[in-house]
Amino acid sequence: MFKPKSIYYEPDIKDYELGKELLKKYKEIPKFEIANHNNIEEMRNKSNKEFANMKKNLIIGIRKTHKFVENHKTSDYLVPYTSSGCIASCLYCYLICNYNKCAYLRLFVNREQMLDKIIKTAEKAEDNLNFEIGSNSDLVLENSITNNLVWTIENFKNTSKGTLTFPTKFDMIDDILNLNHKGKIIIRMSVNPEEIINKVELGTSRLAERIQAINKLKDADYKIGILIAPVIFVQNWKDLYLELIQRLAKELSEKVKKDVFFEIIFMTYSYVHTKINEEAFPNAINLYSKELMKGRGRGKYMYKDYLREEGRKFFIEKLNKYFPGNTIEYIV
Repeated sequence: MFKPKSIYYEPDIKDYELGKELLKKYKEIPKFEIANHNNIEEMRNKSNKEFANMKKNLIIGIRKTHKFVENHKTSDYLVPYTSSGCIASCLYCYLICNYNKCAYLRLFVNREQMLDKIIKTAEKAEDNLNFEIGSNSDLVLENSITNNLVWTIENFKNTSKGTLTFPTKFDMIDDILNLNHKGKIIIRMSVNPEEIINKVELGTSRLAERIQAINKLKDADYKIGILIAPVIFVQNWKDLYLELIQRLAKELSEKVKKDVFFEIIFMTYSYVHTKINEEAFPNAINLYSKELMKGRGRGKYMYKDYLREEGRKFFIEKLNKYFPGNTIEYIV
């Protein structure tokens, strides 16, 4: 269980039930009042090598931004929700592009306000909308601190319309297995080859634990998706990803394989990632490749077109072979 080194909080969190609960839960932890969770000068002034240590702190505030962003993948909207950032240290973390070295875990206590907007939007819509509530954080991880995922499912299950979805790299799902979610929750487990998880997805659940969690969630009648993400084109990538797909085909339950869907996302990277990783994780592998990548603006990189096309054909071929009845929602 995560025990923060320090807590930085906006004083107004005391006006919210969850804020009071968190301050009481961590009453023994040193605390510092802040004016704004987005601008903690002490954190901004730390060096990149302090990145991992910064993630040992917990930031608690009130979310002010509630704009829904249209999405055209597995959801209709990306929704700002109860957290952003993470305590894990994936070397490619896309939140680095938004928060730089300040991609630590922030919790937002005004959950009633956020869920109320989702419910009202869902019930006013003509279609049955799907809302992505985990695009900025990992809600399974967050739930181990706040119980917000349990709270969310219990307060959303009786709505007349709408579904919620989120991805995760964690296996701490026991708290939600016995909930009556009424089929309104879609959980998407992110997976990668064991070697990549061990070397790149630092602080996350192991592959065996993720597969076991998928089977448990399906037994609890959650709709399940699998993200093979991000695909990293290391030297022996075809061997590693074939082994991953074969392992999924062998270890996933028949109930999962009946209707699981897939999403494939190729890794993007940035100059900021390189600088932080060089200082914070000097012994880690370098994910940047001048030979394989091209610029995509503002210091960001993506794999070259020929390699992405090779990857696209590979995953279509292998998933069609080992999961012939399942859908690939997209490859990007």
